[in-house]
Amino acid sequence: MRLLRLSETPFPLDVAATFGRSGPLVLEIGFGDGRHPAMLARAHPEWNLLGAEVSSASVWRAMRRFEREGVENVRVVRASGAFVVRNLVPRRGLFRVYVNFPDPWPKKRHQERRLLQASFFRLLSTRLADGGALYFTTDHAEYFTFAQEEAKRTGLFRVEVAPPPPEALATKYALKWKEAGRPFYHAVFHKTGEAFEAFPPIERWNDVPHAILEGTIPAPETFRKMVHRFPGGTAVLLEAARRLPDGLYVFARTEEEELAQDVLLEVRASTHGVYAGLKRFGDVIVTPGVRQAVAALVGWLEDAGLSVKKRSY
Repeated sequence: MRLLRLSETPFPLDVAATFGRSGPLVLEIGFGDGRHPAMLARAHPEWNLLGAEVSSASVWRAMRRFEREGVENVRVVRASGAFVVRNLVPRRGLFRVYVNFPDPWPKKRHQERRLLQASFFRLLSTRLADGGALYFTTDHAEYFTFAQEEAKRTGLFRVEVAPPPPEALATKYALKWKEAGRPFYHAVFHKTGEAFEAFPPIERWNDVPHAILEGTIPAPETFRKMVHRFPGGTAVLLEAARRLPDGLYVFARTEEEELAQDVLLEVRASTHGVYAGLKRFGDVIVTPGVRQAVAALVGWLEDAGLSVKKRSY
């Protein structure tokens, strides 16, 4: 399967099991429609290519491309690059990273959202093998300078400015911007040292977080948006809807370091009482944020007059 489901993927990744063979692990962050990793896969059949992309539409476009073009040595995951580097990549397990035309977040107040900043370079230094490097191509001059300064600030990378490789200029956005006459910038960030932080993968559970309560399930009209903050993140219960024939669905969003998830919770009658907890839907990782979302839901039900018989979160 070319698409990796985070809820079913071990942290860190078992590279040989995932690709069915050993080989250099190469990561592309933000692969768009997949044409660049497809080109790399054909040029380097010995590489194991992992793609990280936050856009569901881009993931499916890339998957169709790989299927159409018979590309076998690529696996993709719908997640941010920082999340993949921290959680899926084994320590010193990366041979190379490609970042082509990332969002530059040009407004000053948004620059903390940029991928290529000192905190990411420190993390990356622990995941790159000795001699590993990050290849960065952009059309944004200010971000290009910013990324170099951030990498140099860590003292863990040597920056080599060079012409962009031809394959980086054959992507969808590069062709569009080349036609518009934009200049391009390229640098290679060579690892020279390693951060002292361990950067362990996010804590996760296989059990479904839930509680069993006694009482009457409240009407969805009584629900109001809830923001629940906890150390390391936020869980927001957005809205409730009626679950037929009885009960509620509660839509939530959790935001933790390098990870945001849309979560479906449910409240329903069960043989043991009222069940309140995670509804298995989509590719949800049971993280501290998901458990906190369930805790917030149970707290709302307690405020509505229900009593807890059992907590499992």
